[in-house]
Amino acid sequence: MSDTFSPDRAAADRPVPKAGILDIRAYVPGKATVDGIEHPLKLSANENILGCSPRAKAAYAAAIDQLHVYPDSRATRLREAIANEFRLEPERLIFGCGSDEIFHMLCQVYLEPGDNIVQGEFAFGAYAIGARACQAEVRNAPEPDYRVDVDELLKLVDARTRLVFIANPGNPTGTHVVGSEIRRLQAALPASVVLVLDGAYAEFVEDPAFEDGTDLARTADNVIVTRTFSKLHGLATLRVGWAYGPADMIAALDRIRQPFNTTIPGQAAAIEALADKDFQRASLELVGRWRAWLTQQLGGMGLAPVPSATNFVLVGFPSQGAKTAAAAEDFLARRGLIVRGVGGYGLPDHLRLTIGLEEHNRAVIDALSDFMRA
Repeated sequence: MSDTFSPDRAAADRPVPKAGILDIRAYVPGKATVDGIEHPLKLSANENILGCSPRAKAAYAAAIDQLHVYPDSRATRLREAIANEFRLEPERLIFGCGSDEIFHMLCQVYLEPGDNIVQGEFAFGAYAIGARACQAEVRNAPEPDYRVDVDELLKLVDARTRLVFIANPGNPTGTHVVGSEIRRLQAALPASVVLVLDGAYAEFVEDPAFEDGTDLARTADNVIVTRTFSKLHGLATLRVGWAYGPADMIAALDRIRQPFNTTIPGQAAAIEALADKDFQRASLELVGRWRAWLTQQLGGMGLAPVPSATNFVLVGFPSQGAKTAAAAEDFLARRGLIVRGVGGYGLPDHLRLTIGLEEHNRAVIDALSDFMRA
């Protein structure tokens, strides 16, 4: 510990954060309000536009009389439900306050000052926040065509690499990596490097070549897969995430897991959401239909939609002139349509559009058509 001691911090006239903390750019969520508009349509956070399962709502409501009780720290019933649904060993599961907490636990367990993580250049912001909080370096590999490239990732791996993060499909790009490429990456990584496969949007992928990573995590010693109830299942406010990986890795994470990090209402609602196949099917059918329609419409007006495997579409705008992404975002907001600017992800010429109901999607296209003609 002596080599990390800072006499400047010890002699300061007030508490001083450790090196690097104040250099972290705090996460900025998508906008939720528009000045002067009472009820705007929020299409900025990739939330399920159908809400959540009626069965999940009922389970949440039924938990009202247990608000004074600590939750089951092991999430036993939810653990069994997930293990049965995905044919996983229950002892190799861990739960988090959203999958974000699991990313932070991974960073705490595996990163020391001077270590590094490797990720794609448009990676979800939570990975870098967790790494930098541990005084580790963040290395960003180019993503040609907005897609994670295995060879570009491998170029950045060295003796101090401890974690490689891949959101598959990606956020904010919406693109995905096929299973054969993920397996090629894992085979090329040093055995000491953890491959983290963030599957927040995995349920939306229709490509038969896609693999969610659980089979790989079952047999590999260095792969962990994370999932969430926030997207397909529409339980974003309840913050329930889970991960599956090697038993020794899960045991290490469990040593630092906060003991009551998922709630009684959250666990109960997640169990019912997992069982409600009708709601899941309706959500997937809506996304599949309107994702294709939005992509076609956006391309037809001269914009550049990125092929998506998620419940959103990333669309590119001209970088010069009056038809920029920032101008389009402002134009849509004045019509009560909130979309996501992604300049903070290194994509200043793009907007991310969450797929909504038919009337929402048509309203966005109509507004963008007016914007492009104006």
